[in-house]
Amino acid sequence: MSRTGLFQALCLTVLLGALAGCASEEDRPPSGQKPQARPAPPQAAPVEAPRPVPSEASATLATYYARLERDLSYRGLLRTDGGGIDTPFTDTKLASDFEQIALGEEYERGAGLKPSSGELGRIKRWEQPVRVSAEFGPSIDELQKRRDTVTLSNYVDRLARVADHPIAMSDRNPNFHVLFMSEDDRPAAVKRVQELVPQIDTASLNVLRTLPREIHCLVIAFSDAPGGYAYGKAVALIRAEHPKLLMQSCIHEEVAQGLGLANDTPFARPSIFNDDDEFALLTRHDEMLLEMLYDPRLRPGMTAAEAMPIVRVMAAELTGDRIAAGPL
Repeated sequence: MSRTGLFQALCLTVLLGALAGCASEEDRPPSGQKPQARPAPPQAAPVEAPRPVPSEASATLATYYARLERDLSYRGLLRTDGGGIDTPFTDTKLASDFEQIALGEEYERGAGLKPSSGELGRIKRWEQPVRVSAEFGPSIDELQKRRDTVTLSNYVDRLARVADHPIAMSDRNPNFHVLFMSEDDRPAAVKRVQELVPQIDTASLNVLRTLPREIHCLVIAFSDAPGGYAYGKAVALIRAEHPKLLMQSCIHEEVAQGLGLANDTPFARPSIFNDDDEFALLTRHDEMLLEMLYDPRLRPGMTAAEAMPIVRVMAAELTGDRIAAGPL
């Protein structure tokens, strides 16, 4: 800019400033009336911090799970219909599934991922209110946080209705922690679990450190007292790399297992407690299992011999002593 141009610009600025400081007669407020304050300028929307670029390991996992979801869906698996006329079950079958899922043990206690011997255990469930919280690793962006929190919250409401037990989302002294963590958050996940469960055994902690991709998610529940069967704390770990349906499937299975339906069996159908991936979301069959587990006629610590006669009665009540086919 030339010197003349600069001088003209400065003069124009001074002139505009003088005009701005003068109000015409029309602009002046009536005598005795205070001038109205100018409205505050609009606030700029907060800028969300950029999400960290995922590592190659995390990106590879996300690609793997996206392909897996497409492949399973293409083969007619990951069903969301809850079953139908192709998946009938009787009261006898429902009771048998309860025996394997609620009384069976998937892994040996305190032995990491070592499969159990197959022997039946005891009834395990929560007696106190369940307060569920969602926690996210540093790599998770706000959009995913909101989406997964809504999915978890809606599901928790459903479980509370089905079990007729106080189960709710709460950040106030939670006792069921659902951790959404990516591969890049693995150190943070291990540290957080150690904070939540200082007494966690070495085998379980090693599982978290070296989690293979075949394990999409997991939950560890702890009794309220040493050697007890009434739960007092649970921690679920869900991989953040999952696409939408696999994410929902993990939330449905792990939270329900953390309530006491802890085992899987290849014979349960229609059910998410079956490693064949036929069903992605909790079915009516599974709701019945949860209803029976939280029926006051059962108590934590009951053996199969004590519980199963009662379970058979409840199964007949829920199915109407007839074949059930899908949602009732």
